[in-house]
Amino acid sequence: MAFIYAYDDVVPVIDPTAFVHETAVLIGDVIIGPEAYVGPGASLRGDSGRITVLRGANLQDNVVAHTYPGGEVVVGEMAAAGHGAVLHGCRLGQLALVGMNAVVMDDAEIGDFSVVAAMSFVKTGMKVPPRTMVAGVPAKPLREVGEAEIGWIREGALSYDDLRRRALAGELRRAEPLTAPE
Repeated sequence: MAFIYAYDDVVPVIDPTAFVHETAVLIGDVIIGPEAYVGPGASLRGDSGRITVLRGANLQDNVVAHTYPGGEVVVGEMAAAGHGAVLHGCRLGQLALVGMNAVVMDDAEIGDFSVVAAMSFVKTGMKVPPRTMVAGVPAKPLREVGEAEIGWIREGALSYDDLRRRALAGELRRAEPLTAPE
């Protein structure tokens, strides 16, 4: 089981159909919804405000989610935050994708089916419309997200759902290393 900490008597909530890796850290006001996936090393700190991960969303390895006092982070249904992303006081819409090592700041909103390119910085308060790709430091709109890309985002979400199901079924387990390849 993950590292779970109560904060001011508020205990994280994890739906039984969700998978949270044992090296993830959940503190305080964190709600992990049905069929969500939280990867190794993720840190979800609900010590300043609520962190909500909705149905089928995935937070990959080393994602950090935190907020300012009274703020919140909401990760929409089937949305994804790639490896090393930082979500701070922001909202991700349905099937939104935040790329690896991107940062999304306070009160920013990433619309449904939108993409934040890897290594981008989304400034405080930026509103990314649905089906928009943004990139850069600071992030700027590049173009509309097409149907093929939405299909690719959906496939990625489904692959993390498969990981979740397989992990809950016992296919992910601690093991001793082999001394040579089989």
